[in-house]
Amino acid sequence: MPPARHDSPYGNNGGPGQPEYGYQPPADNNYHYNNGGAATSSIGRRPTTLGRAPTRRIVPGGNSIANASHNIQRGRTLIRPDRYQEPAPLLTGKPTASRSVFDPWVLFSRIVTFWALPPMLRALKMGDAGMQQAWREKITLCFLIACMGGFVAFITIGLNSVLCPPSQANNQANYASYNDTLQAPNLLGVLGWQYNVSKSNPSGNLNFYDLAAVPGTDITNYFTHGTNIPECTNPGNEKALTFAAVNSNPCSANNGVGGCLYGDTSLANLQGTYGLVPINRQVGYDWTQFATANLTYFIVVDGNVLNMEPYIKAHPQPIATDELDGVIRGLLNSSFAEGGRDGTKMLFRRPEFKASINCLVQKYKAGHIDKSTTGCFVSTIVLAASLGIVLAIVLARFSMALIFSWFLSRKLSRTPPPVPPSAASAASSVMMRNQQTMEMSDIKPGMMQRNDSGSTLIPAGGVAGKRVEVGNDLFTVLLITCYSENTEGIQATVESLSATDYPDDRKLLFLIADGIITGHGETISTPDMCLSLLTFDESQPSMKNPEPMPYIAVAVGSKQHNCAKVYAGHYVCKGHKVPMILVVKCGNPDEQGKPKPGNRGKRDSQLILMNFFSRVTYNDRMTPLDYELFRKIQYLMGVTPDYFELVLMVDADTKVYPTSMRLLVNCMVNDNMIMGLCGETKIANKRDSWVTAIQVYEYFISHHLAKGFEAVFGGVTCLPGCFCMYRLKARKGDGDWVPIITKPEIVQEYSSNTIDTLHQKNLLLLGEDRFLTTLMLRNFPFRKMVFTPHAICKTIVPDEFKVLLSQRRRWINSTIHNLFELVLVRNLCGTFCFSMQFVVMMDLVGTLTLPVAIILTVVLIVNMAQTEINSLSAALPLILLIIVLFSPAFLILITTRKWVYLMWMLVYLCALPIWNFVLPVYSFWHFDDFSWGETRKVEGETKDDHSKKDGVFDPSKVPLKRWEDYERKRVRANKRRERKERQMREMGPTHLMHSVMPSEEDESKRGLLGNTDEDDSVSHMSYQTDMSSSAATPAHYFDPSKEAPAKAGSGYYPTYRPQSMAPQPMPKNNIPLQPTPTAPGPWGPQQNYGSAAQSHPNMSPPPMNQQRGPMSPPMHQQQQQHSHPQQHPQHQQYPQGPQGQYVNTRPNMPPNNQQGSFHGF
Repeated sequence: MPPARHDSPYGNNGGPGQPEYGYQPPADNNYHYNNGGAATSSIGRRPTTLGRAPTRRIVPGGNSIANASHNIQRGRTLIRPDRYQEPAPLLTGKPTASRSVFDPWVLFSRIVTFWALPPMLRALKMGDAGMQQAWREKITLCFLIACMGGFVAFITIGLNSVLCPPSQANNQANYASYNDTLQAPNLLGVLGWQYNVSKSNPSGNLNFYDLAAVPGTDITNYFTHGTNIPECTNPGNEKALTFAAVNSNPCSANNGVGGCLYGDTSLANLQGTYGLVPINRQVGYDWTQFATANLTYFIVVDGNVLNMEPYIKAHPQPIATDELDGVIRGLLNSSFAEGGRDGTKMLFRRPEFKASINCLVQKYKAGHIDKSTTGCFVSTIVLAASLGIVLAIVLARFSMALIFSWFLSRKLSRTPPPVPPSAASAASSVMMRNQQTMEMSDIKPGMMQRNDSGSTLIPAGGVAGKRVEVGNDLFTVLLITCYSENTEGIQATVESLSATDYPDDRKLLFLIADGIITGHGETISTPDMCLSLLTFDESQPSMKNPEPMPYIAVAVGSKQHNCAKVYAGHYVCKGHKVPMILVVKCGNPDEQGKPKPGNRGKRDSQLILMNFFSRVTYNDRMTPLDYELFRKIQYLMGVTPDYFELVLMVDADTKVYPTSMRLLVNCMVNDNMIMGLCGETKIANKRDSWVTAIQVYEYFISHHLAKGFEAVFGGVTCLPGCFCMYRLKARKGDGDWVPIITKPEIVQEYSSNTIDTLHQKNLLLLGEDRFLTTLMLRNFPFRKMVFTPHAICKTIVPDEFKVLLSQRRRWINSTIHNLFELVLVRNLCGTFCFSMQFVVMMDLVGTLTLPVAIILTVVLIVNMAQTEINSLSAALPLILLIIVLFSPAFLILITTRKWVYLMWMLVYLCALPIWNFVLPVYSFWHFDDFSWGETRKVEGETKDDHSKKDGVFDPSKVPLKRWEDYERKRVRANKRRERKERQMREMGPTHLMHSVMPSEEDESKRGLLGNTDEDDSVSHMSYQTDMSSSAATPAHYFDPSKEAPAKAGSGYYPTYRPQSMAPQPMPKNNIPLQPTPTAPGPWGPQQNYGSAAQSHPNMSPPPMNQQRGPMSPPMHQQQQQHSHPQQHPQHQQYPQGPQGQYVNTRPNMPPNNQQGSFHGF
């Protein structure tokens, strides 16, 4: 067998705690912690400090974990390391005192609300300074939203009116092009206006049909015009009266057509006599047409096209003394007709020419240049670009969702191939012993060793034990958070999860009751409802009657100290017997008798699980509640909690389909880069009321259209808390792990209780589920968040409008603030407009402008109803509206072929003003409301959130110790109990009758909470540590100096032996001490060392010096001897601690509770 390894326990790939992206930590290991936490003076307040150093990477070749702090190197980024941007903290975490009035946002909010004086706010029952500032920020946000909505409305409607007013609206709606036989046939021009000759009456030599062979031909010279024009008789300039063009009569006999013989240009003559029907559109000319023979005598002045043929025919020779005549003839003789006949610049240069322009237009006008002006051109470009972007996003969403539904979704959740036994063993398998729990003191020298860097344990004797390979059935926690649901809802959820097509021994039901709560209209409390579902093992009374265990909750003030009871049993139904943990948050002693004791919110319930697995993964210091969970999970599952890889989060009113859990796990197994995913949520009570009916279509398109599009790129921006799965840790190589949701940066940011700004409160108090997704995307931008439509659940939605209003207020407000955070993440896939960051920005703008969008939709519909659609450009807005509204319905039809959703779509469209106006406006105005409102009501509840400080938190009430310290105390407690029992037996039956012996449960509890007086080697863990200074330094809840690298694989904790119980060199007399027989207790069979008794039949005798005595060498000499296996061949096969990293290999090592940064654990 290979000798025990003394290099890095993580193999050649570094530890699981290494960052996935490049990072060079500072030399001082406490740099980020000290700088991040310096702003707060309260021990219990945990500001967000994502600037702390990421998890360390252990360099291969290091001979111990103690060298980790000296061997930190920069890791590789996954994709394009040169593009990776180190993320900034999402939340500032600054205390309220640091937000001075000179803070830019505070200053801006005060400027916007300058009119709201403090006395007025106090009169409106806003006496607290924080409430006043939140109100000011709310008004400021509403002001900014109104400005954004006004800007969108201006771009949509107002920009065209400003840049291209009706008088200058040179577009196809006002012009009929000259010589356009397709769009404008049978038209002739009179004084620049088009007339239809389809019903005309030819007269004499004037055949209108022949002239209309060239549509738009000018026939003005056939009718009397050009006389008694005020602009010609009084042009405003004396010299202008001398110009022949101003004084000339265009109806002279030599005007080119024999004079004006067919009456005047009045409508009565044109339409009444000759049947020429006006179409109210001008004759439009293009610059390129001026080179044709028909327009030889045409010039352009200020956009007006003038037919100068009557003037040239009447004055065939140039007039030497007439300067205007020279200008006109010069324009007509231009060698570049396409643009060279524009006399605007020449005529506007001199006042006499400028004064004659209006007269020339009135006499000789034949039409207008139909090219857009600069303003109209810019307006058209902006509108077209806006419509193009919107249409491109809509079509991209549609096409990508279609591709995902047809090609990707089934591949994602397909059944993975079976794992070969060798691969499964190397990856993660564990030898399951006959008993249900593996005690620390059961491990003997030479009993087990690792056959590779994986997690398969084989007896040292060479005969393999019962091996249960993990394979594709990953250990999964099913987290159910309960608050005020009824018994039927909770039982339906638990029963549906228990009945899923997944092995019972690989899933753990984990219910958390958020306080002693009685729901509105209920007769029993929520914890009692949950407790009635458990089936207990009567031989283990501690599982049924637990003691409250303290932990640090997500709150401020004294409410940071909370207690919870951990019940352990099974849920039995339909042939399934599923292990089940029930955590009841019962509150600290000061809360008893108050409303809602123990209630800290859903985020705190999630963090109980996240903190627990994060500490298990990193062997970080645990609270008593964590250790209680550890022991009871190990008792129920037969493995230690570090085997769990996935967590499924489900709300207590959700019913999961039988195949859903298997499909979700399949996705995780098929793609190791997936860190989170969700299934489709359907409505169970869709026909209860009109309120539920309007939500059916909205739920469907939010999954199949929005999440389907985002899943193609692996960036689903919101995993609903009612039904989603996260990866606790991801496999990376052989025996290597990457913490995902247990990553300290995620856990610490999510557990922030320093919430001072309106932005932070909307993130953490209202939309915790979406904020968790945001944290995951931000910390792992190159991993995937996906959606699988085949995993389905059903949930109960609000059936009353006031409840829907309260729910959507929370959802909309949290969505806005989370999108604002996501739009700042630069590492999402894509570039510029073709990126998820751009899509997130468009979603944010669209959410903020929903009220304006519905108003503009109504305006568009009204305008289109009143406007004649005679071109494609005129119909484009209507086409776009139809595409936006009905493309989801088309997606539904071609993917699901369920015609019933067309009916639900019509119901949704009828309620569109509610979705796009009522709900957003109500949400915006309640930005400063952080309560859950009508969504979850309980008896005696007041409008409150968990951000209000009440009292001062005493950190000493929640001891923090490592797992080995708890185990050492528990073993010693059992030893003390057995020693006292033996002493009582020796003193005789009389003493036994008059003495009350503490039970093993009492002794264990005393050791667990650190209340023993006989602990001679491990000091009571508290928040005060001796750091070689005169004043005690408060220890932080997440002190990086006390954080260990993560464990390298499953099966770690069963192989661990605390330092005091580790195998020691044999004494000179070579007389070993024997273990006592197995003693039953609340935690299962227990071996105790240090007393003379028969040895366990399955274990070899331990070496002597289990307890140090006068003949024992010093501890550091023992450790030195043990660190060199070649000196003791009989110990070479024993893994020193958990994979060799826990046994101290350096002399003169200080005790565990006094060591500095990274000096062992």
